[in-house]
Amino acid sequence: MNGKLYASILNKIEKEGALHACLIDPDEFKQSIENAGRMAALADQAGTDLFFVGGSTAFDQIYINKTILEIKKNSNKPVIIFPGSISAVSKEADAILFMSILNSTNPNFITGSQAIGALAVKRANIEAISTAYLVLQPGCTAAWISDVKPLPRDKPELTLAYSLAAQYLGFKFIYLEAGSGSNLSVPKEIITFIKNNGVQIPIIIGGGINTPKEAKEKISAGASIIVQGTFLEKNLIKDGGKSLKTIIEAIKKAGKEKIES
Repeated sequence: MNGKLYASILNKIEKEGALHACLIDPDEFKQSIENAGRMAALADQAGTDLFFVGGSTAFDQIYINKTILEIKKNSNKPVIIFPGSISAVSKEADAILFMSILNSTNPNFITGSQAIGALAVKRANIEAISTAYLVLQPGCTAAWISDVKPLPRDKPELTLAYSLAAQYLGFKFIYLEAGSGSNLSVPKEIITFIKNNGVQIPIIIGGGINTPKEAKEKISAGASIIVQGTFLEKNLIKDGGKSLKTIIEAIKKAGKEKIES
């Protein structure tokens, strides 16, 4: 819980300009533990930097533990919990995104579950990385589960307001989410707008990113980490990681260009 992983992520962002994270959902109705391991191996070979483990409907702690251990068998990249509930806390992980869903209409998702979950994180003795989670339209499952009022795609000033609030409250990351499986990703115009108007902490982008062009646009606009989940479930094993490698190469190229500019 000493912040070493967070510091190493910041250092890598500074050196490379951008990172890629694979989101693996430990949901027994979606995939087997063995399948998660195969995905981890292929993603590692494709060049991913981080693994996030979790999802909006992942509630079985034993299954989460086993999934994390299987990922670690197939990759030495850091494994960070992406919590869908307090049951997602696992001592097998390297860290947890300690998230507050700031635009939820339900206080339980802003501070309630976090207070209860803090005890579990303490007992697990894993690093907590405070993360402001903001759900934009369309939101999909994440919005439904979390009682969110999704931020509109055509009103960037609202996302800016929440992002600045997150920064002033001391969060270490801002995670902008369009929704798992969404056919629309976070608009690059919103990323540029908030970066040009005072948001300095790293921005993570998730949901609906399916092509090298989309991934590159988000990094060029100011994002630091691109997260892919549904794309992996659909393509990773089927094509042996070829499409993922192409996307990661585009992310790294955009990151390098950002540093050089």
